[in-house]
Amino acid sequence: MTREDVADGMGISRKLAAFHLEKLVTVGLLRVQVEPSAGRGRVGRRPKVYELSGVDLQIAVPHRQHDLLASILLEAMLSDLPETDVRSAAHRIAHEYGLRVGAAERCRVRPGRLGVERALSLAESLLQRYGFEPGRDAPTAVRLRNCPFHPIVARAPALVCALNHAFVTGLLDGLEACRAQATLAPRAGECCVEVLPRG
Repeated sequence: MTREDVADGMGISRKLAAFHLEKLVTVGLLRVQVEPSAGRGRVGRRPKVYELSGVDLQIAVPHRQHDLLASILLEAMLSDLPETDVRSAAHRIAHEYGLRVGAAERCRVRPGRLGVERALSLAESLLQRYGFEPGRDAPTAVRLRNCPFHPIVARAPALVCALNHAFVTGLLDGLEACRAQATLAPRAGECCVEVLPRG
């Protein structure tokens, strides 16, 4: 589409359309090229034509991680295991995903040996990035207020909650947060997992 096409379609000025289109080009969401000449005798500058860049953009409020869940389940389904073992494979793979995430964070921050408070704080910060919206009900309990797999969890809560638990457990293992543990503690409208001091 040209700037004129966008301006007409949106009911805004050509100048305002151009401003926003150029911003979208700058951040990589659109590509721009000059429209080929329609033939000899055409006078003036050829208009710019904008098209989607092909970047995959997803926005969700609150944050969702359907791609993570899909990756875990797909990897389990593609494993060379009998059909009855696919659920076990999914749990193992969810744990491995969390383990990689936690280990990468540990390598990045190099926290040394983790006491309870530092383990909970690191886990809270990392889980925030994955859309769990962690918060403290008490100083020693990290409650996950958002399920990044909602609304899919409603179709198979036992399976998805178990995968969620395996992922968070793996994340804690990767952080080497041996003083903290993930526990299943379902509450309506929130994630089913809570992070507590071990013991």
